[in-house]
Amino acid sequence: MPSIFRFRLSFRRSELPEPGLLNTYDEDFTSSAGYDADDGERRVINLNGPQPTKYGNNRITTAKYSFISFLPAFLFEQFRRYSNCFFLLIAILQQIPEVSPTGRYTTLVPLMFILSVSAIKEIIEDIKRHRADNEINHRSIERLDSGSWCTVRWSELTVGDIIKVGINTFFPADLILLSSSEPQAMCFIETANLDGETNLKIRQALPATAELLETKDLQRLEGRIECELPNRHLYEFNGVLRETGKPPAALGNDQVLQRGAILRNTAWVFGIVVYSGQETKLMKNSTSAPLKRSTVDKLTNTQILMLFMILISLCIISGLCNLFWTREHSETDWYLGLTDFKTKSLGYNLLTFFILYNNLIPISLQVTLELVRFLQAIFINYDIEMYHEESNTPAMARTSNLNEELGMVKYIFSDKTGTLTQNVMEFKKCSIAGYVYTAERTPEESQLVQNILGRHETSAVIEEFLELLSVCHTVIPERKENGNMIYHAASPDERALVEGAQKFGYIFDTRTPKYVEINALGVRKRYEVLNVLEFTSSRKRMSLIVRTPENKIKLFCKGADTVIYERLAPQGQAFREQTLRHLEEFASDGLRTLCLAVADIRPDVYQEWSQTFDKASVALQNRESKLEDAANLIENNLRLLGATAIEDRLQDGVPETIASLLDAGIYIWVLTGDKQETAINIGYSCRLISHSMDIIILNEESLDATREVIHRHYREFKSSSAKDANVALVIDGTTLKYALSCDLRNDFQDLCILCRVVICCRVSPMQKAEVVEMVTQSTNAVTLAIGDGANDVAMIQKANVGIGISGVEGLQAACASDYSIAQFRYLQRLLLVHGAWNYARISKLILYSFYKNVCLYVIELWFAVYSGWSGQILFERWTIGLYNVLFTAMPPFAMGLFEKFCTAETMIRYPMLYKTSQNAKLFNVKVFWIWIFNALLHSVFLFWLPLAAYTTEVIWSDGKTSDYLLMGNLVYTYVIVTVCLKAGLITNSWTWLTHLAIWGSIVLWFGFVLIYSHVWPMFKFASNFRGMDIQLLSTPVFYFCLMLVPITTLLVDVICKLVHNTVFKTLTEAVRETEIRRSDISEVMNEPRSSTMYALGSIIRYSRKRPGCYVMSLPVVPTRESKRISSYRMATRFPRRRAELCRSLSLYVPMIRICQSPRVTKPETRGLWISRCTCI
Repeated sequence: MPSIFRFRLSFRRSELPEPGLLNTYDEDFTSSAGYDADDGERRVINLNGPQPTKYGNNRITTAKYSFISFLPAFLFEQFRRYSNCFFLLIAILQQIPEVSPTGRYTTLVPLMFILSVSAIKEIIEDIKRHRADNEINHRSIERLDSGSWCTVRWSELTVGDIIKVGINTFFPADLILLSSSEPQAMCFIETANLDGETNLKIRQALPATAELLETKDLQRLEGRIECELPNRHLYEFNGVLRETGKPPAALGNDQVLQRGAILRNTAWVFGIVVYSGQETKLMKNSTSAPLKRSTVDKLTNTQILMLFMILISLCIISGLCNLFWTREHSETDWYLGLTDFKTKSLGYNLLTFFILYNNLIPISLQVTLELVRFLQAIFINYDIEMYHEESNTPAMARTSNLNEELGMVKYIFSDKTGTLTQNVMEFKKCSIAGYVYTAERTPEESQLVQNILGRHETSAVIEEFLELLSVCHTVIPERKENGNMIYHAASPDERALVEGAQKFGYIFDTRTPKYVEINALGVRKRYEVLNVLEFTSSRKRMSLIVRTPENKIKLFCKGADTVIYERLAPQGQAFREQTLRHLEEFASDGLRTLCLAVADIRPDVYQEWSQTFDKASVALQNRESKLEDAANLIENNLRLLGATAIEDRLQDGVPETIASLLDAGIYIWVLTGDKQETAINIGYSCRLISHSMDIIILNEESLDATREVIHRHYREFKSSSAKDANVALVIDGTTLKYALSCDLRNDFQDLCILCRVVICCRVSPMQKAEVVEMVTQSTNAVTLAIGDGANDVAMIQKANVGIGISGVEGLQAACASDYSIAQFRYLQRLLLVHGAWNYARISKLILYSFYKNVCLYVIELWFAVYSGWSGQILFERWTIGLYNVLFTAMPPFAMGLFEKFCTAETMIRYPMLYKTSQNAKLFNVKVFWIWIFNALLHSVFLFWLPLAAYTTEVIWSDGKTSDYLLMGNLVYTYVIVTVCLKAGLITNSWTWLTHLAIWGSIVLWFGFVLIYSHVWPMFKFASNFRGMDIQLLSTPVFYFCLMLVPITTLLVDVICKLVHNTVFKTLTEAVRETEIRRSDISEVMNEPRSSTMYALGSIIRYSRKRPGCYVMSLPVVPTRESKRISSYRMATRFPRRRAELCRSLSLYVPMIRICQSPRVTKPETRGLWISRCTCI
């Protein structure tokens, strides 16, 4: 990713634009140098006087709720979910007298319980936020008040206050630095809380306020500060200090001390508050990330809507059936009182059945999912295998809503620098005046220094080159007690360049706001800093204008080769071709390159340009663009000196991780700001590009040329009919700009999707986001973006899943991400293990939740057939309400937390296992409705089998009978046992908690029956349940059906599972069985998963155990098998190949006879038939 350089340039008098141009430009700046009607809104702060407007205090709050707002805000948040609104509607309808067949509170109480659990969770989290806020607001600080310093709380500060901040103290608000204890009003700050960067940064007050060192001096300060309104731009500030009787002075980011930063290596500073409380830049950036929803959630919501439509249909059908039944029986069955209005009203009946069938949609699903995902996120956070010991950084799930999305990733978009590489730069080579030099152990040993001392013909260029390296930067030196020099830099690149100059004997050791000093091979040199033209992503360069020890004005510039070469003077290109060739060589070696150039400026030219630059620097409106325009006036007609090459090594495990992810069927795109050759070389190094791959390179300079080359390559792909070509596409930023235009966007994305690997070079942060958005929208696949810097935030937020790396460039990407890790290699475990596991767990949890609800509540529909469609319930009303929240709540939790089909080691060793979750094999529309059909089938068995046993109603030896409620409790018991056994049947990983959840749920129901049967008359409810335990447990029919009904119901499932695991076994299931047997998994992995080949493999394994002769009948017609076994498919079609197949298999099987009987020549007959025969 682009490093944070700060570049600058200059030019000679003869190379200036026409004087008229400068004058015109001057006029443009004059209109915006001060404040007039066109400047727009601004903030005015009076110094040591009353403020023109009342500003807010410095109190901050990060809590979501207050005591008063909690209830309305919480309820609003909860009832944004459709499911909660649905159940609230049911609870309201149940309050209508004589409408609800299930009672008034059977939905309201579970809903209140679920909302209470969510409320307790929110309250606990918000109390923590309130405590943290109070701790910060009650910190103390010294404020100047009526000529004396008094200690006040942070929360009492307001805009315009002058305060004193001591060493190692956080800044309580956004301040303008007035003066400090250090010479020339300098101070050092650490901004780790803002951007994650731990290196020290320098700030310096304006010369006009640098002498304000005493309290009396601060009291005499008069005037005002005018600045921009509060905003969220951390690295930008535009303001003007207007002291009474003095010229205005520009205020920029170098004078700002932001809240959240901490003062280091400086005894004290004086500052004036410009932004306070919620208006500080830190709080302005405290916005929540965009809301993302997982694919599973979206599909679940769609199916809930479908179930809701089915529910409405069932209500209408049941209501109509009630009308027909009532019309037919109203005269004959007069004793039922069928002539009243409510019985004949279709609307009244619809409400009754709507309440009766509402539980087809699980009321506890959302809260179960929330808790399970929360605990899954904790598993990720505490995974020791993703803990980076060197930096003491664990993995962190910043959201839990996307846990299962990690198991469905199809495309990964990765930054390069700091993500694939270490972002620890080391100076390797340089090209100066057409010669390549490398650093040696000591400066004297290097050829470069020898050329300087020997006065080589290029020695003057070499000296200028090293001067530029050691002077043109923003590095801060720090000398340790042992004499070693430590450099604090905004980017690793800058530090590497300064250290590179140090290796050649040019040592940078002193920086002040006015000058820098270097030790040039034992000679001290001081360079007066006149102007700094900083780096921006659009400029791609940094320039520094200095006055040399010889009293000459020079502009030093370093930047990307493209921007430097286009600014070279005709007479400054002596080494152009040699340097360009060296740049290509450096890039081919995977090194990062920069070009260095210089320009001499005459004093009068500089004075004229300086006025223009100064006016631009005090503009509040569009200051950045005006400064850039001013810089363009002087950053031209450069003289090329040479280039540098810096090595950024790959992180540990990157090649293995990428190879594993590619094997898992994931497409990997690299989006980087580096040169094309560097990116390609890194692609080879990290195994993203293989030597067998063809590489398509798109470097076009126009829209028409881009269109022609994209269409040509796309036609070639279509003619080859390849769906997944083994091709790498490499495109640069300029061509990408044209490719992403409206008329080419679709063709470009079609071409990219056909390629195995895509590398985008020289791209801006916005282009990264556009590429991610293009693929996300066009493919509907799950995309993942991973990066480590601020320039990766846009693409991280555009992808379905964003991964941030806590790296050298700070925590900007990690703070904006959904999950953060310390190293790229941890992505392998995050996806292949946690992602695949969480997808399987969430899928089973959702499917099982719908299954158990349909299984029980559809029985009310079957019972309606026998109750005259009256809406009479079969079960006791409170058992209906407690079914989801108590009796069947634990098995879904066990699945969601502990289910896994293979061990973590196997998942990492064999990435192909990831394809099951990636292709949504476990949860899709087809699987969902298979489960619903399975639940309907089970409900049929669970209702009619007990009904058949209860037909005579005499189920005790004494001939006594009972009522429908006993029948309901029989059925309810068998449902509980069946759904719990079903949970065991689909469970792959058994733990003691899984056993407790499944068997404990059954025991819990029986315990409930024993207690609930004796509640009445102590409590005035459940009178109809009195003595139910004795009735149930005293009849032999109950025990007989307790064995028969669940076994019969699940028999179909067991048979299907046996057939599936024998004939249609998937790779995942085969690996799991191999793990259980503790056999060699590699045999299973190397065996193609197809009908014929799997059968052949079974023969081979079986024959090794039982030697003998086998007769195989192979169909002559082609079979539907995977592409990887095309040779075996041909073997079944042609006689000669069948003989070859027989000979090859005879190596493993003692004897095989190929049969061609008429029964296997029919087109509808497919597969492989095997029979045992006598040994020959």
